[in-house]
Parts: sequence; structure tokens; C-alpha cells
Amino acid sequence: MLSLPTFVLITPARNEAQFIELTLKSVVAQTVRPAKWIIVSDGSTDGTDDIVNKYAAEHPWIELVRMPERRERHFAGKVHAFNAGYARVRDLQCEMVGSLDGDISFDEDYFSFLLQMLAEDPELGLVGTPFKGSSSPTYDYRFVSIEHVSGACQLFRRECFEEIGGYVPVKGGGVDHIAVIAARMKGWKTRTFTEKVCLHHRGIGTAERGTLMVRFRTGAQDYALGGHPIWELFRTVYQMTKRPFAVGGLVLGAGYVWAMIRREEKPISCEMVAFRRREQMRRLRQFLTGNSVSPQSHFAPYS
Repeated sequence: MLSLPTFVLITPARNEAQFIELTLKSVVAQTVRPAKWIIVSDGSTDGTDDIVNKYAAEHPWIELVRMPERRERHFAGKVHAFNAGYARVRDLQCEMVGSLDGDISFDEDYFSFLLQMLAEDPELGLVGTPFKGSSSPTYDYRFVSIEHVSGACQLFRRECFEEIGGYVPVKGGGVDHIAVIAARMKGWKTRTFTEKVCLHHRGIGTAERGTLMVRFRTGAQDYALGGHPIWELFRTVYQMTKRPFAVGGLVLGAGYVWAMIRREEKPISCEMVAFRRREQMRRLRQFLTGNSVSPQSHFAPYS
């Protein structure tokens, strides 16, 4: 058996008192623990810091970093918090870097499994697993594009993470998606392994928004991240067959059209837009020629 590489974890946490102890318990119980786990409290006001400090007092490899309070909740702030955590471990000799949300839980072999996958394939630059929502219908990730890695937990080979320049601070979201695309553009393989699953306790994207607003913003984000119009048309039609029937897909498509009419600024390079559209058209051809397992592998919300 290959020796497992060393790793560090960074968790940006903003008002996660309701769930963060589940994440803390999961990491503490791991058969292979991180060399260091930096939890960055991003201006939390709900007791998150007290919970983390309790565990940090018992486990020296856990460290709390406090960021100033801020009014807005956006994804750029999450990246700034992550970067503050990464600055604390940048000089450590570790081979892998993980970004871990503060509202998920998983079994005790979760990281040993992911590290084993990275150790076995040096071409893998980024790995993760599917997640299940605790307050929404279970999504069958066996059919989602295997190359996409959820932002709930992304474990990078450090060389890959530094080669892509880390996370891009985009207020509108898609930070994790941009990282996945950037890794593949650099020639790294990205992979979701369905043998393991983590439980995501907060509703996806619902910290401050309702379900339909989340769909609308997802459509707008699809445009901002360079989604091809033809791809989005197929995705809209497919999503109309899922709950909430018809309206969910229409709202998704409306978000894309709204952003297109407004000519919303794209936070990614023209090269990345072209790369993503080539991938989408390749997958669309696979779907139309019957070389795909399921339409979910193409037009699902997080593919």
C-alpha cells in the first residue's frame, strides 16, 4: 500500500454555529488527520468562534483565525478568508491542500480514501466526493459529470493548487467551479469519487435565498462562467422536468437570459470561456448521439 501524502485543511466559516461541530467531530475522528487545520471565522457573530476554540484547546493541530466583521455575505469574502488561512500553512511541508465547508460531515475514512486516490494517480490534481443534502431530496450523483468536484470539499494536489493561482474571488459565486475548470486547462485530471459521500447540512445556496432565487442566480452564474447558449437551452428544458416542475427550469433559463441582456461581466478569461464551451459541446454531442448514461450527467444543477 502506498504511503499517504500529508495534507492541510482550510475552512472559511461565517456564522456556522448550527453545523460546524458536526464538521469538527468528523475531522477529529479521521483515521488520517491533517497536519494543520485552519478554521477562519469570517466575521462570525453567532458563537462559531467559541465552538472552534473548544476543539482547538484539545487538538493543537486545529487553529482559529478571526477575520473582521463584514456586512455582505458573498463568495469573494469566502476566498479572502480561505487565503488568510492558506497564509498560515504556506510554509508547511505538505503535499495536499483541502478546502472544507463548515457545514458538512463524513465518515472516519473520508480523507484517507481521497489521499489514497491522489497517491495512486499522480495526474490527479483535484479530487472530492458527491454530497447529499439533509433538507432536500437526495440527488443521485452517480450520473453527474465525474470531472466536476463539489466545493463542499475540494482536495488539491498542492502543485495543482498553486499552478492555477488558487481560488478566484468572485462575488457572484462559482469559485469552486472556476478552480475545477482551471485545473483541467492546466492539464490536470479532476475527479469525483462516488465510493464516499459527505452530508451537506445547509440547503445548497440557501443561506439567504429561496429555492427559485437560487435557480435564477444559477442561470445568471452559468452565463457569467461562459456557459454556451445552446447548452443552457438544453439544460433549461431538462430542468423543467424536475421539481419544481416547469417553473424551476424556466427560472434557470430566465437567469441566464437576464445576465446575457445585461451583458454581465465574466470573471474568467476568454480562454477559459472557450475551453468550457468546447467541453459543453463535446458532452452535448455525447448526449445527442446516445453515448451518455443519462441526461443528468450533462444538465444537472451542479454538473
